[in-house]
Amino acid sequence: MKKWISPALLAVTFLLSAIGHYADWDHTLQFILSAISVVFVAGFLGRATESVAHYAGQRLGGFLNATFGNAAELIIAFFLVKEGLFDMVKASLTGSIIGNLLLVLGLSIFAGGMKFKVQNFNVTLAGLNGSLMIVAVIALFVPAMFFNTHSITEKDTDVLSLVVAGLLIAAYMAWLVFSMITHKKYLADVTEDNDEELPNEHKPAWSMKRSIIYLVLATVMVAFVSEWLVGTLETLTERFGFSELFVGAFLVAIIGNAAEHSAAIMLAMKNKIGAAVEIAVGSSLQIALFVAPVLIFASYFMGNTMDIVFTTIEIVAIAVSVFIAKSIIQDGATNWYEGLLLLAVYMILGVSFYLV
Repeated sequence: MKKWISPALLAVTFLLSAIGHYADWDHTLQFILSAISVVFVAGFLGRATESVAHYAGQRLGGFLNATFGNAAELIIAFFLVKEGLFDMVKASLTGSIIGNLLLVLGLSIFAGGMKFKVQNFNVTLAGLNGSLMIVAVIALFVPAMFFNTHSITEKDTDVLSLVVAGLLIAAYMAWLVFSMITHKKYLADVTEDNDEELPNEHKPAWSMKRSIIYLVLATVMVAFVSEWLVGTLETLTERFGFSELFVGAFLVAIIGNAAEHSAAIMLAMKNKIGAAVEIAVGSSLQIALFVAPVLIFASYFMGNTMDIVFTTIEIVAIAVSVFIAKSIIQDGATNWYEGLLLLAVYMILGVSFYLV
């Protein structure tokens, strides 16, 4: 009976969201239904990705987890770009980065720390992740500084945005080669002697063929429900007086990353803090170094280039998140109090964004 509850809820919420959209129900109700549906679809996507990752291996599996874990976020952002809602796109990207670095990482470290006194992971990987996060901050800070000081024109800003986007994508591709091929063993996770798994503990519920089919199906479902969700956002911001910054940075980001939230926390509670950190930090890196640049190129090919100039508030929020996250993970060891510190910073930013 239990194993049918989740698929039934997935089907029902998706169907209700579809009916609400095509029957043109009240937009607030549509938003609630679509948001609930995104959470269940993201969970389905997460399970399918985890199953495929089991067959693909640890490094490739981690990449698949990050990629498909960000599928909802990318698809939502793509439809926002299509609608020309660039400010909300940037806010959602900001929210995704700080959400992963503060909320997901914070909850994972806190939950894992409550069960295990100290949790360790690869210190070299932590250092490299920190350096990549700083590169992402630099890539956002430099164009904003030159544009806001009127050192370059709006047209030149578009050119700079495309160049920076291209360099970030190249840097991310090089990181994949470095982490998954040339230095794969060097960046392997720390394995504790007392942390061995039972042979069938993480055996996937589906075969490889079925896992791939479900992965494709889940991605298609995410695409549909994301488009329905985006269609309600403008009405929602006007009706409740929310700023685009708050809606994009917190509501859209939290809903879009629902699958990653649960996956990272569960891994941390199984003393797999290295995998949890890789999900949280790796996802932020993918958003900053790959998803954001891809959206800039997508907007360029649509005929209306979205620049890479983020607001001062967004840059400060990302920089603060990177600073505290890097300082906590750089020693390769975590405890529950460090997780609490990350959550405190997230709440400070959340209240600040709400009051904007």
